[in-house]
Amino acid sequence: MLHGHGDDMYNCSQAVRSNFSSNIFGAADLSGLREHLTARMDRLSSYPEPEPLTLEAKWASAHGLHPGEVCVTNGATEAIYLIAQAFRHARSYIWQPTFSEYADACRMHGHTVKAIFTAEGIDDRADLVWLCNPNNPTGEARTKHLLSKLIEAHPSVCFVIDQSYAPFTCAPLFTAAEAAAMPHVILLHSATKRYAVPGLRLGCLTACRALSDRIRVQRMPWSVNALAIEAGEYFLEHTPPLQPPIDALLGETKRLTDALSALKIADIWPTDTHFFLARLRTGNAPALKKYLLDTHGILIRDASNFEGLDETFIRIATQTPEDNDRLIHALDEWKQAAFF
Repeated sequence: MLHGHGDDMYNCSQAVRSNFSSNIFGAADLSGLREHLTARMDRLSSYPEPEPLTLEAKWASAHGLHPGEVCVTNGATEAIYLIAQAFRHARSYIWQPTFSEYADACRMHGHTVKAIFTAEGIDDRADLVWLCNPNNPTGEARTKHLLSKLIEAHPSVCFVIDQSYAPFTCAPLFTAAEAAAMPHVILLHSATKRYAVPGLRLGCLTACRALSDRIRVQRMPWSVNALAIEAGEYFLEHTPPLQPPIDALLGETKRLTDALSALKIADIWPTDTHFFLARLRTGNAPALKKYLLDTHGILIRDASNFEGLDETFIRIATQTPEDNDRLIHALDEWKQAAFF
């Protein structure tokens, strides 16, 4: 689904005033990072480490891990493809609806792919189970208790748990150290999401040493560029606060979902994070996306290409109160046009 993700601003000929299509808070203050990277532009004149071992060691130290339990990657997406490559020709179960790259990576590397939609769909015929937690696009966070029971019940299955959105929920999730203590669990982490830097491409996976070693040998030399490494070290040293703080972000999400529910144009899925899924009661996602972009410069996510969903589904990620008010007003206007 290379051309079906959110944040497809590169496809927009119109100016985008408010971007709700990506699960990233677009108004984050990146001035400190920009200043840090600007002072280190000379790094562009030299090769970075072929393997980002220094950053891995620093990341491990910050999270109570051995350096060998961390594999830094060119975004969490590279980690997904490395795992699929390391387990080529495996049988993968993917908990749907979810991020398409799990299935795409698995098919690229010859996996047999099976979609499941509940925890009951997991059985010991799987080699790997892939899930996103909190899940994209639904916003649901599966409980740590539930996942612990599933992992314990299926010791022959490797669980790949994408926690890219972990900073954006109050639900209890696995720590990197907890997951690394289990021999068949891999966690995915994303600086892209946490620090709102999708253009840098920086993420990592954490797992026990045996799993990390198996995956790391698939990584191409210099897959993580010099500025991404510098950014990673900056994040570890300065730990920029979540912008806005989680309570404020989730509070604004509730205000937005309540306002959209009051419009009665869509059914809103419950969410544990800052983005949510909605099913339109009239019209379809492609047409609404075009209307909002053409008329208001607002970009939303057409969620019809997630497995198990259809053209009535959209996904929205909470932005600033001003942006959110603009969206509420635009949808109210669209409602009047659609119904009258």
